[in-house]
Order: sequence, then structure tokens, then C-alpha cells
Amino acid sequence: MRTRALGIALGVAADAVLGDPTQHHPVAWFGTWASAVERRTYADDTARGAAFTAAAVAPVIALGVVAERATRRHAVLHIAATAVATWAVLGARSLSQEGEAMADHLDADDLAAARERITHLCGRDPEQLDEPELARAAVESMAENTADAAVASLFWGAAAGIPGMLAHRAVNTLDAMVGHLNPRYRHFGTASARLDDALDYLPARATGALAAALAPAVGGSTATTWRILRRDARKHPSPNGGWCEAAWAGALGVQLGGTNVYASRVEERGLLGDGPRPGAAEVRKAARLVTLVTATAAGIVAALHWRKR
Repeated sequence: MRTRALGIALGVAADAVLGDPTQHHPVAWFGTWASAVERRTYADDTARGAAFTAAAVAPVIALGVVAERATRRHAVLHIAATAVATWAVLGARSLSQEGEAMADHLDADDLAAARERITHLCGRDPEQLDEPELARAAVESMAENTADAAVASLFWGAAAGIPGMLAHRAVNTLDAMVGHLNPRYRHFGTASARLDDALDYLPARATGALAAALAPAVGGSTATTWRILRRDARKHPSPNGGWCEAAWAGALGVQLGGTNVYASRVEERGLLGDGPRPGAAEVRKAARLVTLVTATAAGIVAALHWRKR
């Protein structure tokens, strides 16, 4: 357990210092594999989508099990393997950097650059977004992805080691690829989307709680954030996303939610939080909260495992 704690801590540190690799990212490798599986299994059918999910994820879990079993009796190797896996699945540094870049564009009144940058964070139609809506999209994306790209992977790493981390990242990637309510994936993507919701259920709530606890670090109030979290989290169409977005809204003192325009649909979401729409300053604070929540979650996971023998 202590080697797992050290490995997770080192992996989080590597992500904080190095960020994601610019080439040959393991998640991109998995995406290539999943696309190949999709070509061979696709049909507009829920059962075929479940088979696709199983076929795409099973080799990743097997790889994680092999890595865990091959190294767990050798402390240094287990620390190294856990650190590499943690670094590979985390995306907190890249997420916060995207937020900082968005804030820079908004501060410079460069809406063209901001609209291009928002495509790195979410799938909304950028041409429909003015400055407050660009800031809202950035804050909402950072909030939800803190659970998806950081806390959930740490949670499953703590619960199931290397296989847990790799499985979560694989399922979350599948959800990003096929978990869309459009004509192609409405049925085929159901299994991936539902499994991702299940794996993120507890981590999303932990993310919201950590954001509330850390709200004073970005100028907010823990009590106010917790009140808004409890009041507004269920207004979100996702069973998990509202717990993150409502917490960020409360911590930053802004209002999120509203009308989202995508390429194939328009989605009306409930309003989360009290106050004005966010601006560049709140986008910077949101990025800082990503880092703080990730570091705190990693510290809790490492401390709990360090106490076990």
C-alpha cells in the first residue's frame, strides 16, 4: 500500500511538472485502438455498443493487471509502474493550462483566439459564444473535467491500483468518443456513457466537496459553496456534472448553466449558482481550483494508503 501511495504521489507530481506528452500519448493510443474496434463492431444498437465497450476496455484492464502483479513484490518497480500509470491517466496540468490560456485571450479581447481555444475544452459551437459565454464554457468544462481527468482516476487508483486507473481512463475516453446523443451514437454509445457515469458517481461528489472546502483559496466561502452545491447540483442533466459545476459556481461567486449550442443540438440546462456570468478573472480562479482540488485529492489518497501496511 505504501508503494502505491508513493507511486500515485510521484505520478501527480510528474503531471504537475511535465503535463501531458505532446506526442505518443497513451490515451491517444487507446483512442486509435477503440476506433479500430468501433469499425468492426458498430451498429445502431445498444447491445453492439456494450460489446464494443467490453472489447475496447478488456485489453487495458489486462495490461493493468499484468503490470500490478509483475511489480507489486518489488517496491521500486511497483512505485515506478504506479507513477507512470498515474501520470499517463491524469490531465490536471493540461486542463489548468487551457484555462489560463483562455483567460489570457479574454483579457486581450481576442475573441477569435478564445473561440479556437474553447474547442480544446468542449464541443460547443464556438461561433455562438460571446465573451461571457466563452468564460462560462471554460469554467464548466474545467469543473467537470477535474472529476473526469483527475479525481476519478485517483479514486480508482486508490481502490484498484493500476488496473483501476487504466480502466477508468479507458471508459472515460470511450464516453468522449461515442457517448453522444446524436443519430450515430444514441444507442451505440449508451453502454460507454452509462459505465462512465457509474465510475464517476462517487468521484464527482468528492470533487464537489473538495471544491467547497477549498473555496476560500480562490476568494469564495465554503459555507456558501456547500449551500449552492446542495441546492443546484441536481439541476444539471448529467448525474455527476452538476456536483462539479455547482461547486465551481459557488466557489467563484458566479452563475453557470443556461443554453448550450452544439453542432447537432441545442441543450437547455438549469442555472447553477448566484451572481454574474464569469469573466477572465474567474476563469483564472477556476484553473487554480483545478490544481488545488487535484493536489488535495492526491494527498488524501496517498495519506490513506501510507497508513496501511
